[in-house]
Parts: sequence; structure tokens; C-alpha cells
Amino acid sequence: MLSFSEENYLKAIYHIEQLQTEGASTNTVAKKMQTKASSVTDMLQKLADKRLVVYKKYQGALLSAKGKKIAASVIRKHRLWETFLVNKLNFSWDEVHDIAEQLEHIKSEKLIDSLDAFLEFPRVDPHGDPIPDKDGNMTKQKKVMLSTLKENQQSKLVTIKDSSDNFLRYLDKKQIAIGNTIKVIAIEPFDKSIQVQIEGREFMITEEVAENLLVEIPSLTLPKVKRTN
Repeated sequence: MLSFSEENYLKAIYHIEQLQTEGASTNTVAKKMQTKASSVTDMLQKLADKRLVVYKKYQGALLSAKGKKIAASVIRKHRLWETFLVNKLNFSWDEVHDIAEQLEHIKSEKLIDSLDAFLEFPRVDPHGDPIPDKDGNMTKQKKVMLSTLKENQQSKLVTIKDSSDNFLRYLDKKQIAIGNTIKVIAIEPFDKSIQVQIEGREFMITEEVAENLLVEIPSLTLPKVKRTN
């Protein structure tokens, strides 16, 4: 049985691998885990001995198939618990992360499968992040930063980059939520702040805020061309 710390390292490497193709370097893992590089080196060697990562000194680590499955399972539990806390216990989305960090280490697969069924098999958590299924498969999202959109482009908010309590409270104050339709009205050339329209309301957001809102742009439907013989 793995320790909480070992599971947290696997989860951290999993998240890093989602953002890059090469292995997770010691320094990158240390930053993610908020610890010293020497501690990371010791843990990566321990995980390598258990065949959960492929580790090469000075090059970093990659999850093995077994390590990836365990990491996806931890992430699945975390996101299901967040969904349960928000949807069924009426927690706000800025309250649930720390609680889910504790609940994600529960070992009972029967409990988690039952939780998934009770929630009617949600595909995303309250922050818009995809929830892995019991086999570790996860829906791929086509998402871009709101800051990359041009004027008059319309999009749907699917997830957020910054899940800190302060940012989530800011979004609540502005009444910005996952699933909102966001249209870029105008972009200020001086500081790249953006005038947006969200659910009929218009207001300004900073470039930093726009960089932390990940959106999906609807596919363009081209008019059908009538064929002539």
C-alpha cells in the first residue's frame, strides 16, 4: 500500500506530464510539491524501486503504466469528492480542494464507484476539470486561454488555471461560472484588458484574469454548398 506522500508525488508528476512531453524534472516536481530538490530525488528513487516511475538522474521521471493508473485513480477520487461536496453538500467551489485532498486517499474502490454512480457519472468537476473513469481514461478538452481570443469571438468557459481560493472568490464576485458563454467585446491595446459579455452582462477583466480562464470555441458550421450536376 502506498503512503499519502507517494500518491501525491505520482499525482504531481501526472499533472506535469499533461503539460509537457519530456519527463518531470526534479526541480519541476520540487516546485509543484513545494519541497526541496533533495527530498524529491529520494522519493523518485523510492518510486522507481516500486516500478511506478522510470527515473534517470539529472533527467527526471516518467510515470510507468502502473504509476499512471494509480495517479489517475487519485485524481478521479479528488474530483469526484469535489463534485459531491459542491453538488450535494452545497460547499462553495473555493472550499472543497483541501477537503478533497484528504478524501482522495481513501482506498475503497467500491465506495468510489458507488460515489460515481450516485453523482450520475459526472465528466467534469466543479472547476471544469475532466474526471478520469475507473480505467483512468479522461475526456480531452479543446481549450484555449480567453486572452488569446479576438474581438467579437464567442466562447464557453470550460475550466480555470488558477484554482486558488482568492481567484475562485473573485470569480464568484463577478458571477463568472463554468459553462458561461463569454464574448469578447473589445480589447484595450494599452494593458490588454478585455471588455467581455457574460450572460448578458458587460464588464472589464484584466489580462491576468483572462489568462486563467480556459475556454472552448464553438466549431464553425459552414453553409452547405448546393451541388450542381
